[in-house]
Amino acid sequence: MYSTLVILHILAAVSWIGGMIFLSLVLAPLVRGRKAAPEFMAMFRSAALRFRPIVWIAMAILLMTGPMLLSHRGLSVMAPASWPGIVTVKLTLVALLLFLTLLHDLVFGPQVSRVSAIAESQRTTGERVIFKSARWLPRLSLLIALAVVVTAALLARS
Repeated sequence: MYSTLVILHILAAVSWIGGMIFLSLVLAPLVRGRKAAPEFMAMFRSAALRFRPIVWIAMAILLMTGPMLLSHRGLSVMAPASWPGIVTVKLTLVALLLFLTLLHDLVFGPQVSRVSAIAESQRTTGERVIFKSARWLPRLSLLIALAVVVTAALLARS
């Protein structure tokens, strides 16, 4: 049972982070390199929307298997005072990553399509903030996700 939980946890994390790496480091620069031609922007949006259910499924798997793996170590999600420091760091990063993902998917993401259709010179200050935030938020999320992987590796060694 423990091995199955570990495998599911790792596969969910790899699926989520691998997709983030592809979108952020491969597809986004390709779209920007084409000066955001409409067909490339549409391809990027389509890929991102297709990836979204994978992220949500991965998050669900991680949120189910994580507490079970913690309990296997004799720890409880409900007793943070008993966590070793590395667990605290990892779960703090995970909470931040989940928050940023929700912010991106539910707040900024839906507004980007609307703002993208507006000429840059015609955008309000708020629309410019939305557009810029939608560009740096996934990169920040990727950095945090990689930090989660590092803390997970350190936790596995302890």
